Amino acid sequence: MRFITGAALAAVFFAGATGAMAEEKFVTVGTGGQTGVYYVVGQSICKLVNRGQSKHNIKCTAPSTGGSVANLNAIRAGDMDMGVAQSDWQYHAYHGTSKFEEQGANPDLRAVFSVHPEPFTVVARADAGINTFDDLKGKRVNVGNPGSGQRGTMEVLMGAMGWTMDDFALASELKSAEQSQALCDNKVDAIIFTVGHPNGSIQEATTSCDAKVIPVTGAAVDKLIGDNAYYASATIPGGMYKGTDADVQTFGVGATFVSSTKTDDETIYQIVKAVFDNFDRFKGLHPAFANLDPAKMITNNLSAPLHPGAARYYKEKGWM
Repeated sequence: MRFITGAALAAVFFAGATGAMAEEKFVTVGTGGQTGVYYVVGQSICKLVNRGQSKHNIKCTAPSTGGSVANLNAIRAGDMDMGVAQSDWQYHAYHGTSKFEEQGANPDLRAVFSVHPEPFTVVARADAGINTFDDLKGKRVNVGNPGSGQRGTMEVLMGAMGWTMDDFALASELKSAEQSQALCDNKVDAIIFTVGHPNGSIQEATTSCDAKVIPVTGAAVDKLIGDNAYYASATIPGGMYKGTDADVQTFGVGATFVSSTKTDDETIYQIVKAVFDNFDRFKGLHPAFANLDPAKMITNNLSAPLHPGAARYYKEKGWM
């Protein structure tokens, strides 16, 4: 009889474990600030993917990031596999326009699906004398951190209105997780956020101090909507936040989930399958997801070509 030594047996187990580890695939999803819905989107997707890890051996993580532009840059560089991005920045990244003009178009960018609508939202202290977007001139405004979608959209709107940062008494660059506290500590008069509703950060601001949601309307906004398919009129329902009883008119974009050709088809197929095979569970993970419709999620706000892995699943379901 031949005996296997302890060392040999350990080697067998090690080889087996190494093989299992080699088969496990780790993927990373870029999100946004921890109080924003992008973070919830990424965490929710990974939660559903990781529930089925025994079937596909994919391990998903979704760290907090700087937001849309940062995620698109990280995907381009190969530092992240997927990410959440505003529909306007998806368009610009694919076409090499606006903030992406210098680095050029990213032909490898691929759309996976869209998520929730994101109104451009302005919240002001009740005592700041701000009732319209025009009233922000001369005020202390948090314009958002560089790399975030809201900062980018704010700059686009400012450009359309002929404004510069010098038009504000203060243009702070706090991240979304920090701005509500700054508003209630009277360090700024207003904050801006491109986000799905209801949003925890805005709820914090409107319950911790007297604040209200401000309409964003006018000729410059109408022109942006008319000239760009990725913008649309939007309404923030009255009564959602303390201090704002009536509906508030603004404009907005859509949150989208993107990847690139560098992420293989099978991985994207399994990610999409995890979400849509468990769609009711996904919709229950945040109030902003409550009215999601798969038919719209695979067509609306997608400027880059659809990833083949996603298209495979949608065809199997008869949605394409």
